[in-house]
Amino acid sequence: MTNRAQTMTADGVREALVRPLWRISGPWLTGVLLCLGLIGAAGYAVSTQLSEGLGVTGLRRPTYWGLYIVNFVFWVGISHAGTLISAILRLTDAGWRRPVTRAAEAITLFSLMIAGIFPIIHLGRAWLFFWVIPYPNDRLLWPNFRSPLFWDMTAITTYVTASALFLYLPMIPDFAMLAERTTGWKSRLYRALSLGWIGDDRQWHALERAMKIFAGVILAVAVSVHSVVAFDFSMGIAPMWHSTIFAPYFVAGAIFSGIAALILVMAGLRRALRLEAFLEWKHFNNLGKLLLTMCVVWLYFTASEYLTAWYGNEHAEMAVFHKKVSGEYAAWFWLMVACNFFVPFVLIGVKRLRNLATLCVSSVCVLIGMWLERFLIVIPTLEMPHLASASGLYFPSWVELTVTAATFAMMVLLYLLFSKLIPMIAVWEYES
Repeated sequence: MTNRAQTMTADGVREALVRPLWRISGPWLTGVLLCLGLIGAAGYAVSTQLSEGLGVTGLRRPTYWGLYIVNFVFWVGISHAGTLISAILRLTDAGWRRPVTRAAEAITLFSLMIAGIFPIIHLGRAWLFFWVIPYPNDRLLWPNFRSPLFWDMTAITTYVTASALFLYLPMIPDFAMLAERTTGWKSRLYRALSLGWIGDDRQWHALERAMKIFAGVILAVAVSVHSVVAFDFSMGIAPMWHSTIFAPYFVAGAIFSGIAALILVMAGLRRALRLEAFLEWKHFNNLGKLLLTMCVVWLYFTASEYLTAWYGNEHAEMAVFHKKVSGEYAAWFWLMVACNFFVPFVLIGVKRLRNLATLCVSSVCVLIGMWLERFLIVIPTLEMPHLASASGLYFPSWVELTVTAATFAMMVLLYLLFSKLIPMIAVWEYES
C-alpha cells in the first residue's frame, strides 16, 4: 500500500476508489461526445471506402501497405504495456505494482481491439474477412498458411482472448463488492460477473493461482504475437525488411511504446479521478526508469539495423537507407531519433529534470517517435522495391487520416467508459 493510502481506513480506501463510478462530470461527458464525433467521422470514411473501393485511399502501386498497416503495428505495440507491467510484476510479487496493473491490463485489451480492426479494413472487401479462418466450408477454400493475414488473425485472436481473461480474473472480487453497493440492474450485472464470489480461502487460492498461470502464459503469447507481426515484414524479400533481428527489434519497440502509453494513462487517471493518494511519484519514477532503459535498448536495435544495412552496401537497401537518412524522409527519421532517444534520455536520465511533467513530455515524444518508426519501416521500402521501374510515392488520403485519428479517440472513449464500470485500481488488493 502507498504511504498516503496507509493512513486511510478500509472504508476510506473503498470509497475513494469507487466514488468515480457514480459521478458523471461535465468534462467526462464532453470527452465522450468528442470521441463519438470523431469515431462517427471515421465510420463515414470507412463506409465510403467500402462502397467505392480502396481507390479512395492513398494505396497505389507499389505501396499497397499504408497507414492501416502502420497503425496496426503501432497499436499491437502499445498493447505490451499490460504484458510488461502487470504480468512480470505479478510473477515477481513487486509490491509497487498494485495501483498500476489494472490500467496496464486495460491498455492491452483496448489496444488489441483497435489493432484488430485494421487488417479487416485493409482487406478492402471487409465482409469476406472470415475467409482467413481455417474451417471446413462448401467452397473448399482454405487459408493460405503462408499469408500474413492468417498469421495476424491467429495471433490477435489468441492475444485478445488471453488478455480479456487476464483483465477479468482480478476484477471478480471487485464485481462482488460492487454488487453489494448497487441496486437494480447494476447489482444484477455485477453479481453475474462476480461468478458467485464469496471470498473464502478456496476461492482466493484458486484466483491467485489462476492469475499466476495467466501471467506466465500472457508473457509468452505477447512475445510471440509481436514476433509474428515482425515476420509480416522480415519474411518478405524487400529492402531493409529481410532481417533476422526484426522480431526482437519489434518486441523491444512494443514494450518501449507500451510503457510510454501507461505513464500517460496513469497521469490522466491520477488527475481526473483524484487518485493522488494511490498513484504516487514512486510509481511514475519506477516507470520512468523502465522507459529510460528501453530508450537505450531501442537505440541499440536501431543502430544495429541501420549499421548492418550500411555496411552491406546492397544497392536496393542503400536506396531505401539514403531515402530515410538523407532523402525526402530524413526530417521524419531524425525527428524519430530525437523523440525516441534524445528527449527521454535527457529529461529522464538527468535526475534533476525528472518529474511528472517531464515524464509525460517524454512519453508523448516516445509515442510520436514510435509511430514514425512504424511509418518509416513500411512506407519508404514499399516506395522503392527491387525494380526501380515500379517505384512510386505514397500520400495518405482523408479516409486513412480520419481513421487514424479516430483510433486515438477510440482508446480514450474505451477508457472513459471503463472508468464508470469498474474501479481503475483493484480495491481488494488494498484490503487483503
